[in-house]
Amino acid sequence: MNAAVVTSFDEPPHYREFEVPTPTGHHEVLAEVLAVGLHPRVKSGASGSHYTSSGTLPAIPGVDGVGRLPDGRLAYFVADDDVIGTMAERAVVDVRRSVVLPDGVDVARVAASMNPAMSSWVALRRRVQLKPGASVLVLGATGSAGTAAVQIARRLGAGRVVGAGRDRQRLDALLELGADEVVRITDDRAETAAALAEVASDVDVALDYLWSTPASDAIVAMLTARQDRSRALDWVQIGSMAGPTIELPSAAFRSTNFRLLGAGQGSVSLHDYVAELPSLVDELQSGAIGVAPRIVPLADVESAWSRVDAPNERTVIVP
Repeated sequence: MNAAVVTSFDEPPHYREFEVPTPTGHHEVLAEVLAVGLHPRVKSGASGSHYTSSGTLPAIPGVDGVGRLPDGRLAYFVADDDVIGTMAERAVVDVRRSVVLPDGVDVARVAASMNPAMSSWVALRRRVQLKPGASVLVLGATGSAGTAAVQIARRLGAGRVVGAGRDRQRLDALLELGADEVVRITDDRAETAAALAEVASDVDVALDYLWSTPASDAIVAMLTARQDRSRALDWVQIGSMAGPTIELPSAAFRSTNFRLLGAGQGSVSLHDYVAELPSLVDELQSGAIGVAPRIVPLADVESAWSRVDAPNERTVIVP
């Protein structure tokens, strides 16, 4: 079969022939792959930098996809943490990690949307209890996942949503997608922190896609300005686009009701992820949330690898 093949962590995948994988488990089948999202998680895995990376090469990237099962049904599926991913003409699917899709579904839209939407959907349904009317900050709201998080927070009952990010055009667009207020992150750290303290100091939940300095600046500024320090702030760490580490003063934990937790592979069980798939598919089908696909043939994966997606867009590789 043809596949995107990673032969070096310092290069993008190459379009090459690869041996067709063989199902081995009782619940595994070989599916025809129809569409695979080129997510940041896919890129970090292909570079060997993701925390689940085994360091084994050659590898096929891809953490999920839409495919046709042997019985003809369409399904969205989540791949195992393995060196043989989904960005190929065929992929092994564990049916326990899949959800059957309705006929006529836009497979490219599902492939584009499920991964970025899943991060905040699972965070708000499995890691924290989002109470009706609660307020939410999305830090890193101008990426595809962050934009979906704004929509999902509103969809799940948030009474107020604040989006923070660098791109002014994307921030303005968030006001049409469910954000009540937006804050632009700039190189002036003090100015950005002050702006976040002004509009987001009393939020109940923060969904953090940035981490590193932007997160530490925001946490300190928001907690310092918080009117009721006994009111819980759940800070959910989802992504690390700004860097993998953070420095926080211990007083942030002692002087306020501040709770730091993560949402990702390991902190949320695979069972819980899969349990959320049907309801999220329904949301995508309704058109209430979602990311627009930019379809690229598998043969062009190498040139597509470094392209930056437009606002609310996700590259989708189609064999």
